[in-house]
Amino acid sequence: MRAAPSSIVAFDAAYDRSTFDCGSGPLNRYLREQVTQDIRRRIAACFVALAGGRSVAGYYTLSTASVPLADLPSDITCKLPRYAAVPAVRMGRLAIDQAFKGQGLGGALLYDALRRAARSEIAAFALVVDAKDDQAAAFYRHHGFMELSASSLALFLPLATVR
Repeated sequence: MRAAPSSIVAFDAAYDRSTFDCGSGPLNRYLREQVTQDIRRRIAACFVALAGGRSVAGYYTLSTASVPLADLPSDITCKLPRYAAVPAVRMGRLAIDQAFKGQGLGGALLYDALRRAARSEIAAFALVVDAKDDQAAAFYRHHGFMELSASSLALFLPLATVR
């Protein structure tokens, strides 16, 4: 049995990623092979849930984005300035090691991401996600996310609702 995650912190290459397995090859590979490059190039920031001190139990990435005003629901755009797009934070990846699934870690990581985005000194209107499938989209909808434009997998949550 693996120890429950004890903290969510910024990624460090010294953390143990070798046993991480979320069941998705691309998400496992990203954590093991690409995340350090993306951080170094300032493409994404990565945050990890640690279990047993230095072992990664889950992770998510954040980066900047913009959302075309036309993709937002009209009841929201009527309250926004008439720019072509509004600034946003994109959660590019969210993955939980299979040993920790069903324990609420996904919700805890999502909450942490929303909190970080909402308290940032850099303005952003929403946190946006591109869910990988209908099950992931249901997870985000459960947490209050709404659909962007015509895609049921592109979702957003206004950060004002987090504050």
